[in-house]
Amino acid sequence: MTGRVVVIGVGNPFRRDDGAGPAVIKALRARVPEGTVLTDSDGEPGRMLGLWHRQDAVVVVEVVHAHPGQPGRLHTLTAERAARCAARSASTHALGLGETFALAAALDRMPRELTVHAVEGGDFGLGRGLSTAVADALPELIRHVAKAVDQAHDRLRHVGALTDDRGTV
Repeated sequence: MTGRVVVIGVGNPFRRDDGAGPAVIKALRARVPEGTVLTDSDGEPGRMLGLWHRQDAVVVVEVVHAHPGQPGRLHTLTAERAARCAARSASTHALGLGETFALAAALDRMPRELTVHAVEGGDFGLGRGLSTAVADALPELIRHVAKAVDQAHDRLRHVGALTDDRGTV
């Protein structure tokens, strides 16, 4: 089994910049290869772990609050780096992605590969609509995520070809 490519947009569209993750998911609907799983999440660790399988390639899209911050600045993190950041979580949610990944690792529920694409937010107040800085960064963030999805599909196809040729990887 070669798994799936799962893209998770973490956030709350009713908390201004925190809606960037779901906005990316909406924009990707017509841009990703067939079979890509696109979903939103509020970031709750148990629900996050339920969205992927061990054989999947997972791309998470998240908004972070950095100190000092630069709203609109983009970041790409591996699961390992995000887990190392758990102690100083910059997520806008009660538990950050680092804690979620540490829990997944402890429960042996990490996917085959996991990448986080994040944008720094500046306005997390109540309401809809992204700040200018995050809205301006959104097209580049969408391009980064779409490229990551295409690359993940290529890698999973390669793993599938190896499995077909030699049995188990």
